[in-house]
Amino acid sequence: MIITKEITKDNELYLYMNGELIYKRWLNTGQSKVFDIMAYDKYTYASYTDLDVKNSPHLIEIKAKIRFRTTEEGGRMNGIKSGYRPNHVFEFKENGELKEAFMGDIQYEGDHSLKLGKEYIVLVRFLFIQRIERFMDIGRTWWINEGGRTVGEAKILEFEMPKKNN
Repeated sequence: MIITKEITKDNELYLYMNGELIYKRWLNTGQSKVFDIMAYDKYTYASYTDLDVKNSPHLIEIKAKIRFRTTEEGGRMNGIKSGYRPNHVFEFKENGELKEAFMGDIQYEGDHSLKLGKEYIVLVRFLFIQRIERFMDIGRTWWINEGGRTVGEAKILEFEMPKKNN
């Protein structure tokens, strides 16, 4: 296996595995895109930008009860806005390290911030291309992380899997 890196004059980073493009990062903005999910799967399996596709048939939509920890509980300094995209962790290793994180965004009506320490009902969307379906059970709890820090938790109330094309 050969991994190569290229930084273009437009300040874009490209990673190739065996000559195939697997990852691109726009260094000016910090945005990135994963092209080969099998080659780039240590913790996540896709690019956040894939959530932006309108009416995507590849989204799992979850109605969830969510609560963010207060600053005193080790959580965030301030509330979140709709569209917030943290890491979602469904299981940890015995030593406390996360096994893997999934990409998803948190959506709700209105332009207000969700306050820390309070419970809310929200829509959480995940990309189906991630291996997440094994965690889809009503009542399942998962954790909201920013980096290695857990800032909240959520519980599945309802969910809808993507429709399969026949």
